Amino acid sequence: MENSDDLFRFVAALRAYTSYDLSDYSDRSLRRRLYKVLDDEKITIEELLQRLAQEPAYGERIVEAITVNTSELFRDPSVWLLLRSRIYPKYKTQAYLNIWHAGCSMGQEVYSNLMLLNELGLYDKARVYASDINAKILAAAQRGEYRYRFNLSYLDNFDLVINTNPLNYEEKLAIPYSKYLKIDEAKDLIKIHDDLRQKPIFRRNDLVKGVNPFFVRYDIIFCRNVLIYFNAALQNRLFEVFYRNLYPGGILVLGVHESIIGSWANKFERLSHVYVRKD
Repeated sequence: MENSDDLFRFVAALRAYTSYDLSDYSDRSLRRRLYKVLDDEKITIEELLQRLAQEPAYGERIVEAITVNTSELFRDPSVWLLLRSRIYPKYKTQAYLNIWHAGCSMGQEVYSNLMLLNELGLYDKARVYASDINAKILAAAQRGEYRYRFNLSYLDNFDLVINTNPLNYEEKLAIPYSKYLKIDEAKDLIKIHDDLRQKPIFRRNDLVKGVNPFFVRYDIIFCRNVLIYFNAALQNRLFEVFYRNLYPGGILVLGVHESIIGSWANKFERLSHVYVRKD
């Protein structure tokens, strides 16, 4: 049976025995994932708290289990088509382009972006940075290997974004998957080509701490489907971080079900699925 005090004690134990502070995560989401962990581990909340106190490495494992790590290739194609037709073209005359994927999960978004940048002739000038709180997931992102059958339907997203001419939707292009992916159906494997995997700089980072882990300013920041797991106070702190680390006129890309509300909404101009930093 769920106890309203369990979540408070769990968060307090993590703060006491690890470097993680989940105080400003959404209570509803965090409570659901806590009880899933208890069920998966086949332990009680009391046993969990005891192990957290006694085994520092266990806390790391629990945080890895409790953080959400879902992504897909070209998730929400309408966002990528907006980037392709209205956002990226203005960077063609710039010498370089700094992009941060904050909360990059297993890397599908990072590699989707690199494919699009390459098709638009922006690949060489792009400096791409990616971070996540989960070390295990970050290592998976660097490997760039995904289950074929699980991701099969997402190849349709590739066609919608890469093989569509946004200036003429009737015209269908014919860029093969093999340009960027090695697909092995027998091994149930999709592997990102090595040149794409070696392009991004990956670094572990806890967004709660409000730190820019790469110490550069950005033209574009992706933070998609991450803020929904945070409460309003933490969201506003992150909007400040993103605003401060974007160039004037820089772009913040959120999830399709996320938005900027409150005082920080006045600092950005909304353009469909993206937000433009006001000078």
